Amino acid sequence: MNPHRSVVLSIFLSLAMLSLNVSAQSPNAAPHRGKNGRAQEQKLGDDKRDSAEAIHQHKSEIFHQQSIEDVRPVNSRTLRAANDDDVRLAVDLVVLDAQVIQQKTGRVAGDLKKEDFVLAEDGVRQQITHFSQDTLPLSVILLVDRGGCLDPFSEKVRHATLEALERLRPQDEVALMSFANTTELIAGFGRGKNRVIAGLDHLPPHDEEASHCFSRAFYEAADYMSAAANPDGRRVIIVITAITANLDCPGPSPEEARMAVLESGSVVCGIIPKTAGQRIENGIMIAAAGIGGLLRAKTSSLKQLADETGGEVLSDKPDNLDRTFNGLIDHLRTRYTLGFVSTNKKRDGSFRKLKLELARPVQKTEDRLVVKTKRGYLAAKDPVRVVDKSSK
Repeated sequence: MNPHRSVVLSIFLSLAMLSLNVSAQSPNAAPHRGKNGRAQEQKLGDDKRDSAEAIHQHKSEIFHQQSIEDVRPVNSRTLRAANDDDVRLAVDLVVLDAQVIQQKTGRVAGDLKKEDFVLAEDGVRQQITHFSQDTLPLSVILLVDRGGCLDPFSEKVRHATLEALERLRPQDEVALMSFANTTELIAGFGRGKNRVIAGLDHLPPHDEEASHCFSRAFYEAADYMSAAANPDGRRVIIVITAITANLDCPGPSPEEARMAVLESGSVVCGIIPKTAGQRIENGIMIAAAGIGGLLRAKTSSLKQLADETGGEVLSDKPDNLDRTFNGLIDHLRTRYTLGFVSTNKKRDGSFRKLKLELARPVQKTEDRLVVKTKRGYLAAKDPVRVVDKSSK
């Protein structure tokens, strides 16, 4: 039998089984929500879930170690009034990273000023109060796909990954995770690359009968990002996979995964090894996700999440991935950092839409420039004050 025909047949059979699983789920069977507002996954009874469950346990321990009074919103600064009434004045500094590249060449535009940017929140223009192009430390999670008909992590892709790791600096930190039907933590955060390099030799074997559970993987990775030791660094989730869209798996929904990523402050990027088989599988998965969307089935999109967080999805032949992966690391370093204090003073935890553009004079004098940044953020929310009645 023609090998491509075998691949297509296998993919269609997989999609058929996955569609049955999706349709069998009750639309009202939403996961129980935990103290952090996120959904708790069902226990699957699989030994492979041990690492993923350890991630949730780790974050739960961190949460309980904090008192209610010590809770602070991400990317914000809180000022306390110096008086006996202990009145708190909250000033939330919203921080976002932005990458500006030339549309035709893909080169980074690195000589812009604060005045070259125009920022709006929910349609209301905001004043940019902080601006820099500092080289911040990176907190990177490598997320390797082990499911589907084709294994995207070939020896050439592994070599490209090792080359990219060599470009990390001593102050950077990196963790390694894998995903298919489940998500596993292979090597946790830490300085130095040896742990992750060793972890690449202990990735789970490729399982062509397993699915690409994007939402579960993004949810778990965002959850684990709380263990990052660089609080002011750039947080990045880099996915190595063969596809960009998929019908969703049981577990966290695409929206729950999206909110978890936004709450973690992470940028999502993708590395796609481009081959003939990969194009076939990706094309079928995109078509299946499109049909599933029309039938109101839940679908996940790597490109959509990358666009929303200001990341990028890069694809190239495995022989060229060294250059592509290195270019991605360079792009992550040469991003602008902008900060503003919102004119909307409500601390309600709502989602606020952002729109960052370049001023017209900049666009007229240079090749068309494209701005990549997150499209929104979760506003800070005042914690519930707990009164200890036992002392009264």
